Formats: sequence, structure tokens, C-alpha cells
Amino acid sequence: MQTPTYAPTYLAVELRLPTNWLDYTILAIYFVVVLGIGFAARRSVKTSLDFFLSGRSLPAWITGLAFVSANLAATEILGMAANSAQYGAYTVHWYWVGAIPAMVFLGLVMMPFYYGSKVRSVPEFLLLRFDRGAHVLSSILFACAAILIAGVNLYALSIVVEALLGWPQWVAIVVAGAFVLAYITLGGLSSAIYNEVLQFFVILAALIPITVLGLRKVGGWGGLTDKLTAAHGQNFTTAWGGTGIGSANPLGANWLTIVLGLGFVLSFGYWTTNFAEVQRALSAKNLSAGQRTPLIAAYPKIFIVFLVMIPGLVAAALVPKIGGSASGLQYNDAIPYLMQELLPNGVLGIAVTGLLAAFMAGMAANVSSFNTVFTTDIWEKYVVPGREDGYYVRFGRLITIVGVCASIGTAFLASSFSNIMAYLQTLFSFFNVPMFVVFIVGMFWRRASAKSGFWGLLAGTTAAMINYFVLYKKGIVSIPTDQGANFVSAIAGFVAGAVVMVAVSLITRPKPAEELQGLVYGTHSPGMAEPPAPGDDAWYRRPALLGWGAVVLAAACYIPFSL
Repeated sequence: MQTPTYAPTYLAVELRLPTNWLDYTILAIYFVVVLGIGFAARRSVKTSLDFFLSGRSLPAWITGLAFVSANLAATEILGMAANSAQYGAYTVHWYWVGAIPAMVFLGLVMMPFYYGSKVRSVPEFLLLRFDRGAHVLSSILFACAAILIAGVNLYALSIVVEALLGWPQWVAIVVAGAFVLAYITLGGLSSAIYNEVLQFFVILAALIPITVLGLRKVGGWGGLTDKLTAAHGQNFTTAWGGTGIGSANPLGANWLTIVLGLGFVLSFGYWTTNFAEVQRALSAKNLSAGQRTPLIAAYPKIFIVFLVMIPGLVAAALVPKIGGSASGLQYNDAIPYLMQELLPNGVLGIAVTGLLAAFMAGMAANVSSFNTVFTTDIWEKYVVPGREDGYYVRFGRLITIVGVCASIGTAFLASSFSNIMAYLQTLFSFFNVPMFVVFIVGMFWRRASAKSGFWGLLAGTTAAMINYFVLYKKGIVSIPTDQGANFVSAIAGFVAGAVVMVAVSLITRPKPAEELQGLVYGTHSPGMAEPPAPGDDAWYRRPALLGWGAVVLAAACYIPFSL
């Protein structure tokens, strides 16, 4: 039976928080600091490379924290807490299976191709490996995805601010959008990245008190699991319980769809081809720093799951019928509900600031990647080529304004999902997965022809949409939940894209071998070779050791949730 969805336009009105002057003072200080960083970063913007990629000059620890912060958006916080309230401890899969292996793969395998080829964006790599058709289609698809995801962040912010602080929804959208627009337009990617580093610590300061006080409220981890087991069954507090093929579980997915749909297709599709993330690694000062960027980010990512999952579980324990009309609360209300119930003034101001910081980190990541792709991959390549460098910096600032305005228009598309993480996963299955299959086939199969990139991308996107909108939504195929349908859509998109790429490659000519140097695994380009600098051989600067260490640590964290 399909899980019913609700149409959340607002958070529950009774979640209004008792904010006072202290909370608003903390908010004001934060906004002043954010704008100050934007003005400070403006001085370093002299070329388009400075504006779009920070001049490829940032150290690995900065880009690493920005990498994880760009992902730790308001949608991640609200969405993963909602996921936990709805599905239980299965949320750990989105981190330890659905993130860490792909982040390690990006750092160890794909960054040498991205950074070594000196591309300014992910779609530009497809231009080098395939042809203009693949480049144009991937640029358009990514630009659309970036605006839609930025709109999700705007929607999440507006409903939270309206319900918690009493601001009208349009005021929340305009004020927050204006701040993001201001600091990105002023300082470009550098401003976004330095603010994301700040936002990372503000977000942690918001989530840690909610998690600790939430556990205390329900009697610790033992009390929490006892309450949830009594209300939802044993599988609700385990990672793999009930995931046998044909078995029932709250997630509505089995181990095969979790491993293939989430752990491979959706995960690798997002982390390795989503330019909002890859852009942070491309801004690093050298190849070694670029490789370490996602690996450094993997370590906090391993533990952040506890800060978003536990509040969702606590909310499910305190409000057993959350997500249903009888409770008056949606799954998305888990974090705001705990803020209202647990946090005193001052700490409450930090928590609200943390939500705003998370929103701005997520929206800024998507807007900054949108302006880069639209300017360098569409406008400069096909509309107005050959102009002086300063023109493209000015146009990048202009298209940033357009991107923010467009994201406001898409904000309410998320309103039909009670769980906004389900909406995001739907977008990833449509846009990121087909791009991943084109990348992976093109990088590991020399015979893949120039034409196969376009047709594989088109086939993958179409197949994922048909599975979701036709087979699932019309009930032709029975899938228990939206998330389960997303996993199946991702698998369908991947398989369709791969099959079409192989078929097209077999009937069209491959690219000449000399054009594939540095673009296919096993080939070499001068930019990919980079001997370590003197004194740069410490273990924590070695990508391979960092990567495998993250995988082992994530695997070890699974043990208590698998018993």
C-alpha cells in the first residue's frame, strides 16, 4: 500500500517559538558577519576564475568543510530528521552507504580527471569527453536541477521562519534570498565558501543541544529505543532489519534496492557529478588539495547522521502519530517541534540561526554552481562567445540575480511532499543519476562514442521520469513508499542510460585516441601528474589513506545499528 502524502503549506501554527531580544540579537550578529565576509571577499575577485572558482587557490581544509556544509542544508536537516521520524534508523543508509563510499570515489578516482583537465564545471568535462550535444543537454539539466533544489531550500526556510518567528512567508523568502544574493554577487564562490565554513560550525551549535536534550527527554538511547520499538516494531530502530526481499519494513525497500538504488546509483550520481559539491573541490589550490576535499568532508559526514537522525527519532517517540492528520504535525516538523519543547532563549536563537545558516549554505551552493554553469557552459560557449573576461564576471553577477528570482518561483513545488527529502531524492534520480551513468561509462570505456553521451543522458532521464510519474504514480507498479520509488527510478535511469550508450557506441564511431588523453581511465594528461611538495607527505595529506580510513570508520559505525 502506498504511503499517503500530505500537502504542507505551513508548519503547524502551534510551533510558534517564544523568541525574545536575545535570540534576535544573535540572528542580527550572524547576518552582519555574513555580509562582512561578502565585502571582504569582493577584493579578491579580479577575473572570472576568481569569481567562479576562487582562483583555484583555497586550502583543502577550507574546501573540505565547505564541501560538507554545502550539503548540510536546511533540506538536509529538516529532511533527514523527517526521514527518521517516518522511517526510523534506516536513515543511516543515506550516510554510511549513500555518501561515504561515493565521496571517497570522487576524491581518489574522479578528481584527477576533473582537476587535471582544468575544466571549470562538470558539464564542461562532458564536452571534452563526448560532444556538444551531451554538453548542452547536461548544462540545461543541471541548471534546472540547481534552481529546483535552491527552491526547496527557500521553501524550507520560509515555512520554518513563518511558523517559528511569525514573519510573513514572503518576508522570509525576500530577506534570506537577498542576503544570499548579496554575498554571492559581491564575492563570488570565495564568499560562498568562507560563509559555508562559518555556517558549518553554526549548524553544529544548533543541532548538538537539540540532540542531547532530546535524548535526555526520552530517557537516553535505551528509553528511546524502547518507546519506538513498542510503537513501531523492532525494525524501526535497526539499519537492516526486515530488508530481506519480500519482507515488510518502514522504508518500503529491500537490501538490494538500498545497495544498488541508494548506495550505488543515487549516491554516486549525486556526490560525483553534482557540481554544487564538485565546485568546492575544483576551487582547491592544487590536485592533492582537490582530492582531499571530499575525503576531509567524509569524516564529519560519518557522525552528522546522529545529529539529524536522533532528533527525528525523538520526535517520533514523543508524538507517536506524527505525520498523520490526528497529530497536527508533519514529519518535517520534527526539528521545529523539539526546538519549541526543549530550548531556552539564547540557545533558541542559536538554533534558529543554525537553520538559517543551513538554508543559506544549501541555497548558496546551488546558486553559485548555477551561475557558473549558465555563464561558462551556456552563455560563453554558445550565446555570446569571445568577449573580454570582465564581461563574463558582470554577466555572472547578473545571472545570480536571475537564479535567485527563479528559485523563488520554484519554492512551492516542494509543497506537495510531507517529507521534503523524498522530493530531493526524486530530483536526484531524474538529474544526477543519468549524468553519472554517462560519466562512468565514458571514463571507463574508451569505445564510448561522442554521440553516446547525449543519447545516454536523454534515455536515463526519460526512463527515471517514466518510472516515477507513470509506473509508480499511476499504480502500474506497486512500490510501498516514495523513497522506495526513488530507488527504483534511479536504477531504471542508470540501466536505461547504460544500455543506450552501449547500443549507440556500437553503431557510431569512437573518438580518436589522442582526444581521450586524460579523459578516460588508463590514459594520462600532463595536468594529472603532480609530485608532492616537500614536507607534503604526512599521512593526513595522503588521499588514499584518508579515503580508506573514512570507509572503514563508516563501516564500523554500522555495527550497533545492524544487531
